[in-house]
Amino acid sequence: MVEQSLARAQQWLSPIFDTDTQQKVQALIDQGQDELVESFYKDLEFGTGGMRGIMGVGTNRINKYTLGKNTQGLSNYLKKVYPNQQLKVAIAYDCRHDSDTLAKVVADVFSSNGVQVFLFSELRPTPELSFAVKYLDCHCGIVLTASHNPPEYNGYKVYWTDGGQIVPPQDHEIIESINALDFGDVKFESNADLITLVDKDVDDAFINAAVQNGSINAKGRDDFKIVFTSLHGTSITTLPKVLEKAGYSNVHIVEAQAKPDGDFPTVKSPNPEEPEALEMAMNMANEIDADMVIGTDPDSDRLGIAVRDLHGKMILLNGNQTMVLMTKFLLENWKQQGKITGNQFIGSTIVSTPMMSELANDYDVECKIGLTGFKWIAKMIRDFPEQEFIGGGEESFGFMTGDFVRDKDAVTASLLACEIASNAKANNSSFFEELIQCYLDYGFYKEKLISLVKKGISGAAEIKQTMIDLRENPVETIDGSKVVMVEDYQSSVAKNMITNEEEAIDIPKSNVLIYYTEDGTKIAARPSGTEPKIKFYFSVNLPLENKGDFEAVEKQLDAKINRITKELQLD
Repeated sequence: MVEQSLARAQQWLSPIFDTDTQQKVQALIDQGQDELVESFYKDLEFGTGGMRGIMGVGTNRINKYTLGKNTQGLSNYLKKVYPNQQLKVAIAYDCRHDSDTLAKVVADVFSSNGVQVFLFSELRPTPELSFAVKYLDCHCGIVLTASHNPPEYNGYKVYWTDGGQIVPPQDHEIIESINALDFGDVKFESNADLITLVDKDVDDAFINAAVQNGSINAKGRDDFKIVFTSLHGTSITTLPKVLEKAGYSNVHIVEAQAKPDGDFPTVKSPNPEEPEALEMAMNMANEIDADMVIGTDPDSDRLGIAVRDLHGKMILLNGNQTMVLMTKFLLENWKQQGKITGNQFIGSTIVSTPMMSELANDYDVECKIGLTGFKWIAKMIRDFPEQEFIGGGEESFGFMTGDFVRDKDAVTASLLACEIASNAKANNSSFFEELIQCYLDYGFYKEKLISLVKKGISGAAEIKQTMIDLRENPVETIDGSKVVMVEDYQSSVAKNMITNEEEAIDIPKSNVLIYYTEDGTKIAARPSGTEPKIKFYFSVNLPLENKGDFEAVEKQLDAKINRITKELQLD
């Protein structure tokens, strides 16, 4: 591994690479093994959220050369797929270090290949890039972001003509086009005549579309108090404007976190899934007696929501909870308008709450289930144009309302959440009480995610071995309940553990394993496609007969999850 990495590094000492890069590579060679190997032992790969990695020199790092090679390969692929057309691409970037510089590099390479480029003049949310691809009639789009990863990361997401991220077989074909190149093949010389800066026109169109899709004509907007934090990210550019346009005047911004900053100085992690990330917003909410806290991740595709529970305490909801309630209200809104005809669907993922299927059955719509990642929900819309997409989400704090954006969209979802909560308050209810009503109607489903960080080469090997062990030595019982079904998405086989019958899984292959037990427990294991983690997803459920039993039943479900995590030695 060391010799192979050294040989790859020495190639970066050639005149193809600029002097600064050569000096940094030489320093890596001089200082020793570990960082050199980590930087060069492999090429960065596309995962569930595109290409994401640590910034620095090397083939396993995000830098002008790895992104330049990606862009050259993508340019070649576009010319092959769309011959004799004037190709167009939209490019956006977030608040991360060097995102603006890297976005300009990507624009230069596209323009050097004769592609017309629409480059956002400043940082913008990822969902606006998805929207812009269709709005500007582009062949593809790129956003420079590493989502909620730590400050040292950046990334490169590729979107296609419909505004959705690339999926198989397209992603493999693009990778083949990239791998066919040497770094010396990249055309970095900019053609300024082909680069157009965009901002207000696209902003206004996106904001109008977000208000149109996220509004349910809620009551009580003037009396609804919101605390909003962008966690130093991009949503500060659009979300306040969306809320204002929709009629929310009582919005309080966490100013200490409002300035975009790739260091994310006020949080350990800019991830709204983490309660610590929303601590400042929660404190402000308590000080001013706010009704809701909204927090978005750096590129504004993930949304964290905190609301008051039955005792008035501000609590952070998980992605499954917000997804279920937002989907329920969209379905009810469609039903009241007489728009549900049996030709509609909602979307979810294999690791998200089973309650989504219960909702779909109740409203006579289909619930399509895909792999983790919103690109699969976007693919559902693309593959079934004869059906209407209402909305959908995944457990990782992502939601999409309608199909005007084809990626998780924290901007529009934030408005929808406010509409639900403000309307509930006006009717002497609350967001939390409406959620409890879902549990009364469909069963109390409780979910939890445990992520184990395993960094570097050794971490990747450990994650790989864990998945091998789970497959070769399958769990037979979980918390005393017999495992009745195992779905292996890598082999595309679902096995009934009682009858030993097997069925094919009609979903693209992925390194995911899901156990189901007799008592309705569901446990999924999968390596992250964007971070050095292995993730375990838990879903347990019990009936909820009346609102007064909520806290007692929740304690039972929490205790069950705790027993399972100890049993699997994950605590």
